[in-house]
Amino acid sequence: MRRRLANAYLSSIISISLVLLLVGIAGMLLVNAKSVSDYFKENMQVSVMMKQGVDEDAARSFNESLMSERFIKETQFVSREQGQREMAELLGEDFLDVFETSPIPVSIDVTLNAGYVSADSLEVVKSEISASPLVDEVVYQSSLVDALNANLGKISAVLGVFIALLLFISFVLINNTVRLNVFARRFTIHTMKLVGATRSFIRAPFLVQAVFQGVFAAFLANMVLVAMLFFLRNGFQQLFEIFRLELLLVVMGIVLVSGLAICLISTYFVVGKLVSLKKDELYY
Repeated sequence: MRRRLANAYLSSIISISLVLLLVGIAGMLLVNAKSVSDYFKENMQVSVMMKQGVDEDAARSFNESLMSERFIKETQFVSREQGQREMAELLGEDFLDVFETSPIPVSIDVTLNAGYVSADSLEVVKSEISASPLVDEVVYQSSLVDALNANLGKISAVLGVFIALLLFISFVLINNTVRLNVFARRFTIHTMKLVGATRSFIRAPFLVQAVFQGVFAAFLANMVLVAMLFFLRNGFQQLFEIFRLELLLVVMGIVLVSGLAICLISTYFVVGKLVSLKKDELYY
């Protein structure tokens, strides 16, 4: 009998650990959602085209002044020669032969902070940069910005629904696992009730067991999650340019709290229900 209870307890912990692992994966997606959004936004460039008569020294000085702006993440100076090489790669080596002088201006590629990558904010950024007498034009793809923000909004909505469903399924699975584990000891509960034990007295050992069960299952789930992340880090290093590993502690805390809360809540109500059962109802 003791061996059967030990096997049931072990299988219960493994089942809960697997479900909490799903909670951990969902948690990693949730806490890194903003990082993923910022990554895509900060990979969109705005081109600042200088006027034809602007020399490179003046353009470099303007580039340095841009770095102090609140909306700038980083800049890249593009010299006239570099611009000509890039155009030659696109249009062919002899594309300049039709011009008397080079039409390629000095330019600066600007990467904005994620908070400014929206239609309204970009208009403000454009007007502030264009205010300089050195600037001829500020170019960005407004349709790309709109599509990026719209798609990120849709992805966030889908991800939110997915995580909500996953958490609901996790609660149901863990609740059923705990219910089966406690239900297997319903006759012990009935015996305790017959000798005069109160509800709180009967619940106490089951709640203590639920705490150990939740903590141990969360520990196993967190260890597997950490192992998975380090495996992914070795194989997909670019993924961790987006994911922030320092948030892993937050996710591990979410897993621990989820395991404890669900195990305790499920055990509390299941034991309370079993205490209320009559002897004949124990067999159904």
